[in-house]
Amino acid sequence: MKAFLIGILSSCFFAFTFILNRAMELSGGSWLWSASLRYFFMVPFLVLIVALRGNLKELWKELKEQPVVWLVWSFIGFGLFYGPITYAASSGPGWLVAGTWQFTIIAGILLTPLFVDSTGLRRTIPVKSLLFSSLIFLGILIIQLENAENGLTWNLLLTGVLPVIIASFAYPLGNRKMMELYSRKLDTFQRVLGMTLASMPLWLMLAIVGYTTEGAPSTSQVIQTFLVAISSGVIATLLFFFATELVKDDTGKLAAVEATQSSQILFVILGEMIFLSIPLPSFISLMGVVLVVMGMVFHSLLSKKMTIKRNVNRLSV
Repeated sequence: MKAFLIGILSSCFFAFTFILNRAMELSGGSWLWSASLRYFFMVPFLVLIVALRGNLKELWKELKEQPVVWLVWSFIGFGLFYGPITYAASSGPGWLVAGTWQFTIIAGILLTPLFVDSTGLRRTIPVKSLLFSSLIFLGILIIQLENAENGLTWNLLLTGVLPVIIASFAYPLGNRKMMELYSRKLDTFQRVLGMTLASMPLWLMLAIVGYTTEGAPSTSQVIQTFLVAISSGVIATLLFFFATELVKDDTGKLAAVEATQSSQILFVILGEMIFLSIPLPSFISLMGVVLVVMGMVFHSLLSKKMTIKRNVNRLSV
């Protein structure tokens, strides 16, 4: 239950990403700067945290020993996650992107067989978690109807849906792989800093392209991206990585923690209504939101039931 609550708290901070990215898009800011500046701003805060904990030396040692591993999985986990998310912000309101992003819950479950548990055995897909996640997926499809009233165009698929689907697979894949490789060597703070540093070549390249094509970012975009870096890049990412690490050896609980991210859409809708004066989504879209939330609640109940069952088994032994 602790990991589940931490997951919900992280989703609240993650919601700022969708709200502020949409605000920057509406004000004419380039997604190239929105993506790269966030990770530039994250570095000093993460370095300070890891340094105060006295763990920089161990991280630097691991980075030097396997630089290719860090570069590849950081590009997948951070680069193919946040680049597409910011690009998709141009397709519609933040709550729409946030709703599509919830596909990551199903993506995370489908990726389960790619990893092994602490005993070296191949993990299996938790069927009950997948069934509950199907509610979330149905909700996502209904939400997308809001943006497809005039037909599901190729432009909508390429700019608003496909990038988010790519991100939804990349984020849990990168996170889980680095957990599998380094959870016994590095803590959450070290792992996030290491992946941020290893993804820097991509962000530098995007910044160069952004400067040559769009010019320097506006002061407003710099400030908003700084807020995204603190709320989503540092606080939310650390909370989420910490929550997943607490339950890394239990595929059902891991799925439940990842399902907490579906609550983002509620925070995004409220945030956009307050800060961007976005009207309340249509009745059909709200029904989709209800299904997303129901799926998350069922995940929570399943996780709690599994914990009680496990404790009973231990006492009986």
